[in-house]
Amino acid sequence: MSERRAAPTVGQVVLGKRLQELREAAGLSRDEAARVLRVAPATVRRMETADVALKIPYVQILLTAYGVAEDEVSAFVDLAEEANRPGWWQRFHDVLPEWFSLYVSLEGAARIIRSYEPHFVPGLLQTEGYARAVLKAGTIANAGPEAIERHVSLRMERQRLLDRPDAPHLWVIMDETVLRRPVSVDGRVMRDQLDKLLEYAGRDRVTLQIAEFADGPHPGTYAPFSLFRFAEPELPDMVFTEYLTGALYLDSRKEVSTHLEVLDHMTAGAGSAQRTEELLREYRERY
Repeated sequence: MSERRAAPTVGQVVLGKRLQELREAAGLSRDEAARVLRVAPATVRRMETADVALKIPYVQILLTAYGVAEDEVSAFVDLAEEANRPGWWQRFHDVLPEWFSLYVSLEGAARIIRSYEPHFVPGLLQTEGYARAVLKAGTIANAGPEAIERHVSLRMERQRLLDRPDAPHLWVIMDETVLRRPVSVDGRVMRDQLDKLLEYAGRDRVTLQIAEFADGPHPGTYAPFSLFRFAEPELPDMVFTEYLTGALYLDSRKEVSTHLEVLDHMTAGAGSAQRTEELLREYRERY
């Protein structure tokens, strides 16, 4: 059997889809591919859907059966070995929920990240103080102070993404509630957070917008969600939405297009970049 792990890397997702395309191009069913490997059809399915790590001998046998040229097999195997390497976030396996591991992998591989956040500043933009206050108020606090600090460290590590030369374009729409809700009795926490948002608002690859109360309801007022777009043509746009004890990853064309349409609608209705900076400064003076 192929080896299971906490969550797939984006590389495994891409290569799994590519394996499926090669099998279908060769005119083989999953049952037929399974007979080549002498395994159950479910094993082939799990490789194609990235539910298991890519076992290199299996990959080599399948690619040969699919009629892939020897040099292409070698290149695919190199990619599979790279994809199977644990991501940096595995250092936080003690506090990182399995359902969130894939999110961190997607975040690191995306070319564009578009998010809607109705409650709090998104994790990629939080200060340490703000992150700590939010985590203390949530269910993570039940695990104790050490767990909270590990989560804060993970959140800060994720933010290195925005300093990379090939950083994704982060486009965030936040409800005005995010600015109105103080997360700490210490006003410095919110002032520091608003200063950080102002700093990010000045970056070329970060776009911030505030959906103001005065503008009324909008179609996104259900739950926070993020939409990821990738450079790899094999990987379709994907939507992540979180609930109290888990998350959903959506990649069907209909679901993704609905979320994209909502984001476009909210983008048109939310404050401009200039208006957003004005609001951030106004709220900073209040704290």
